[in-house]
Amino acid sequence: MEREGNSEKTLRRSKTKKGSNTIPLAGGAALLTLAVSLVITAINSRRNSKRKDLPGCNFRVNLSASEILKLADRIIAKSKEVNDAVASIPLDKVTYKNVISPLAELEAQQFPLVQSCVVPKLVSTSDKVRKASAEAEKKIDAHISSCSKREDVYRVVKAFAAKGEWMGPDARHYVNCLMRDFERNGLNLTTTKREEIQRLRAQIDEISFQYVQNLNDDSSSVLFHENELAGLPAEFLKTLEKAENGMFKVTLKSHHVLPVLELCKIGNTRRLVAMAYGNRCGKDNISVLEDLVQARHKFARLLGYSNYAEYALSLRMAMTPSKVLEFLEDISSSLSDLANKELATLKELKKQEEGELPFGVEDLLYYVKKVEQQEFDLDLGALKQYFPVNLVLSGIFKISQDLFGLRFEEIADAEAWHSDVRVFSVFDLSSGELLGYFYLDMYTREGKYGQTCVVALQNGSAALNGARQVPMALLISQLQKDIDGISNLLRFSEVVSLLHEFGHVVQHLCNRASFARFSGLRVDPDFVEIPAKVLENWCYESFSLKLISGFHQDITKPIKDEICKSLKRWRYSCSALKLKQEVLYCLFDQIIHSAENVDIVELFKDLHPKVMLGLPMLEGTNPASCFPRCAIGYEAACYSRIWSEVFAADIFISKFRDGLLDHHVGMQFRTKVLAPGGAKDPVEILSDFLGREPSIQAFVDNKIECIISFLSCHHLTQLALAADLGKKR
Repeated sequence: MEREGNSEKTLRRSKTKKGSNTIPLAGGAALLTLAVSLVITAINSRRNSKRKDLPGCNFRVNLSASEILKLADRIIAKSKEVNDAVASIPLDKVTYKNVISPLAELEAQQFPLVQSCVVPKLVSTSDKVRKASAEAEKKIDAHISSCSKREDVYRVVKAFAAKGEWMGPDARHYVNCLMRDFERNGLNLTTTKREEIQRLRAQIDEISFQYVQNLNDDSSSVLFHENELAGLPAEFLKTLEKAENGMFKVTLKSHHVLPVLELCKIGNTRRLVAMAYGNRCGKDNISVLEDLVQARHKFARLLGYSNYAEYALSLRMAMTPSKVLEFLEDISSSLSDLANKELATLKELKKQEEGELPFGVEDLLYYVKKVEQQEFDLDLGALKQYFPVNLVLSGIFKISQDLFGLRFEEIADAEAWHSDVRVFSVFDLSSGELLGYFYLDMYTREGKYGQTCVVALQNGSAALNGARQVPMALLISQLQKDIDGISNLLRFSEVVSLLHEFGHVVQHLCNRASFARFSGLRVDPDFVEIPAKVLENWCYESFSLKLISGFHQDITKPIKDEICKSLKRWRYSCSALKLKQEVLYCLFDQIIHSAENVDIVELFKDLHPKVMLGLPMLEGTNPASCFPRCAIGYEAACYSRIWSEVFAADIFISKFRDGLLDHHVGMQFRTKVLAPGGAKDPVEILSDFLGREPSIQAFVDNKIECIISFLSCHHLTQLALAADLGKKR
């Protein structure tokens, strides 16, 4: 997950900390690495003891609450000054230098200053600073919104665009983006239509909020006797409230529902919980969603689109609703045979445990968990012992160095907002050129933003005089500090998350776009997750797993080969079924946003058995009433996660799988995929790298290969295949 935009960036004054050049070695060489690292740390601490500022860095660290608010006012004043100057240019005197260049330079210069104001709400240890940061963010957001509606600036930019005097393809793309943004606010329409657009936008925001608020306010629960919760651990039962009659109260929040659906042995309990969970806000949110979808369609039609999905997808790699629907249906149909085999296996397990009771969607999580417990010799808790955090980081640096030609140096005594924060310079390995900086804020603490993410602090860009502003990124994670002197040990899921987010860091720092608007993470939303998802694959390959692992008491002993193989098989456990269930929701989201007057309750009832291999929707549920992704944030774009996964698989399998540290391929990826950023069309970028258009085929073939491998090891495979063949006969 990456965080980009006006609302996500921060810093605060604290003790400085010592840093070191990072020599990214792991496994057998890790002990030597640590010894050398300690020496280099001492040298750098003496050499850089007075060093505070980062050359080329306009992001400001540790502003006080009053300084944040004053800086926000200066940002707004400067922005107004530049926009006023551009708006005053006579339409027959417009040039690149007096219209486009000032707007582009303003964006590049102000982005790190804006982040200086709004990032503190994420990471500052001071409540006062966090509140000032949130206040500054609101003021800056309101100003940016008003700028996007300035008809006087739009007229001048439009006049320049009509002249067609471009400085190059990047500049042309930049001007087209300016025009597009103005016109998506209705500035090319009549005043009446423009006012209606603003009214509808406010209405959409209000209805979206109401849908989500209804879910947040839901306090429903289901009562069970203790014997009805068999299979759930005693520690979980202790967290449940008890009603006056002594029964346990299971709320409909995910931290209660998920354990019940995964672990409870009583099928009727799972069914009751799944029904209640799938019917949250059923009386209210169905009508709210209907109103929301209709308002979105009206909004899109005013802007010249046939429906809301057309409007939303016009800025995305997928481009059209028909292409998204085709993509989802191709993925679903390609995996149906494998999903049927997985389902047959799960049904056989249920038959053995519960007799002839019919298998329902409420049984999926429980029996998938059963398969994982029976078939994988994986103690994920014990696996932590092989992932000391410093060794994992060293391995990640090693992978990034060998693949992408990056050298990382930790900066001693760099100013940061907390003593835990580490700061790194990143250089090109061959030329020694400074590529940028990144802050690493790994450990959880009070007041800190609670998700793992990457935040852009400064975007790379080129000035007219040829000077380059270097990019800066912040990686936020939520690791626990050392306990009882034991080195930080990461859960495997945390290792995957860390490598994923590091992919965003590399993506941001390797960008070479001329305009800040296209730099780093400011790319097509369908494309932004692809590089990070590509890098995740290194967590499941034996060779790279050994680079990032080592037993915490003897780090020369990396993770064993058989565990590496088990992790890879575990990754694909029942994955065809899981993906089809996700496709179901994505299809629903796309259809309601690309067609008028859809009966959203009947649509789910119709789609469910078609996608889920004949399994009907659970009786009495209304999934449309409790599907917040299509209500706010991902409307008409729920498909994007699968889209990213599919094309990331195409890249990894086609280019990297047979050479995990192939420097030549890695450098091609850096220059052809990461460097252009948002300045080029994503399909063109991927086609240039792959030597062909991106395809779903590599993803499907890999799924088939891995799932068949998984099924072939399953002790119920023959029964499952026999059942499947019996159906076909």
